[in-house]
Amino acid sequence: TEVYSNTGGQASKATPLGSTAKFASGGKRTPRKDLAAMAMTYSTVYVAQIAMGADFNQTVRAVTEAAAYPGPSLLIAYATCIAHGIRAGLGSTPHEAKKAVDAGYYHLFRFNPSLKEQGKNPFLLDSGEPKLDYETFLDGEIRYDALKRYHPEEAEELFRQAAARSHERYQYLKKLEHFYGDLMP
Repeated sequence: TEVYSNTGGQASKATPLGSTAKFASGGKRTPRKDLAAMAMTYSTVYVAQIAMGADFNQTVRAVTEAAAYPGPSLLIAYATCIAHGIRAGLGSTPHEAKKAVDAGYYHLFRFNPSLKEQGKNPFLLDSGEPKLDYETFLDGEIRYDALKRYHPEEAEELFRQAAARSHERYQYLKKLEHFYGDLMP
């Protein structure tokens, strides 16, 4: 959930840049780890990032492919928790997931190494170009809004950095899609 929910909402390596959490009330100053990228370096692990509220069909495809894959599989799902402070309430989690993908905060993709053996591109970027303003998404969560209210200068800089990193991440995923596509016969 990007914070240690079971310990009262502490910041962790999965906590995003600029987010507030216990022990990061001034906004986390380092980017979160990229578990998916680490797992894909093995090139024998099925890896997918999913968000059921953003794309139910992509989620079902990923779960089905992961279950059928003959090796280890890793599904990383966008999940909200009370520590996010979703203004619309936790009942709106599916809508929040869609906004996260639409803003480029979270990207959907599947990496299926068995597709290489079939002469197909093993990397499929399922989310499109972000179409929602990044900060509009952040404004819907108290963990970001708190930083904006109490440390507006820091918030402006951290949110700018986070939006830029999100854009860079999307461009990286597009290049990854082309890279694997160029390797195919």
